[in-house]
Amino acid sequence: MAERVGIVGSGLGGFVAFTTLRHAGVEPAEITVFGDDIDPAGAWRPRAAAIRQRLMRSESDGHCYPTSFPGLAAREAVRRRDLVPLVRSVCDRYRPTVAEFLRHVEELRERSRWDESVVPRRINRIHAVEGGFELDRYGVFRHVLIASGHPGLAVPDELAGDRRAVHAYKPHEYASRVTVVGAGMAAATEWLNALAAGAEVVSVRRREPVRRPLNVGRQFFTKRGLAGFYSASRERRVKLLHGFGEPSYPPGKAWDAPLERGAREGRFRVEQAVNGAEQVICATGFRRGFRHDPLLAGLVDEQGLETEDRWIVLADDSSVPGLTDRTRTLALAGAAGQWVFPASDTLVGMKVAARRFSRRVESCPTR
Repeated sequence: MAERVGIVGSGLGGFVAFTTLRHAGVEPAEITVFGDDIDPAGAWRPRAAAIRQRLMRSESDGHCYPTSFPGLAAREAVRRRDLVPLVRSVCDRYRPTVAEFLRHVEELRERSRWDESVVPRRINRIHAVEGGFELDRYGVFRHVLIASGHPGLAVPDELAGDRRAVHAYKPHEYASRVTVVGAGMAAATEWLNALAAGAEVVSVRRREPVRRPLNVGRQFFTKRGLAGFYSASRERRVKLLHGFGEPSYPPGKAWDAPLERGAREGRFRVEQAVNGAEQVICATGFRRGFRHDPLLAGLVDEQGLETEDRWIVLADDSSVPGLTDRTRTLALAGAAGQWVFPASDTLVGMKVAARRFSRRVESCPTR
């Protein structure tokens, strides 16, 4: 007999799915989570520490709770007995601290009984069988959510093997002369970090970054914005998705003032190519596309899944067409689920996929 639910990935995407299922009444014994790390923030935490991140880019809804309200702003206001977080949230200016977010993850991890369901194993193959999906040799599961995360760090080919180069998401200090490759959130954070450390900073970028509060336009977090996205042709959807991948970081004096001061002092400038700096920081994010994820690439090839450009084509409920029916579910969340939610790798996007998956689990007979 097939087990009820399998979650492939023990990071934040898998954790959000788990807490959403628990909220729906699914017991830990009915859920098996496979992953490399029992800590749901185990992959995210060192990356945030590497770039000295202090504030989350997400807003009050950027949490792992199964329901949107109350968000982190309301909870912080209660804990601190201070209305300022709520006021900032109403004005779309609230940014939880990394410490606040990690505190929330630890509390929810204990309360949800996450540790009882995690099996510290990596799944290398998913095979569709009668009644569900076989996950390596660990059994058959009726409903499976793949939340395998980003498929590795991206490093420009010309810098691969360069001894001066370090990825922004790897631990590092700052030399006296630093070149930062990239122009997104991680790059902007590194510009400020290196300047604060007293370095001379050169920004190497292929194009100018977009200035927006979130990594995807706010309208694509709404039902109306998503309706337009869903109704677009495949060619238009691919074009939009490529556009969402453009580098961006938030507007505001907190970013602009240090850069302007650095430029006046002759310590910050933009160049077109990597120069002779002592250190090169690759703030170039992650590899993109299912082909860079061996599990997803194998699934596409073995099961003949439909794809478009670098994305696996999904139904609007985040499930995989052709392998999902009224008795079983295969769905994608996190970075791999961008076909149905442009900001799928954000906490809000993870919750959207988790809720859709949970509804399918709830509606499907368990016997």
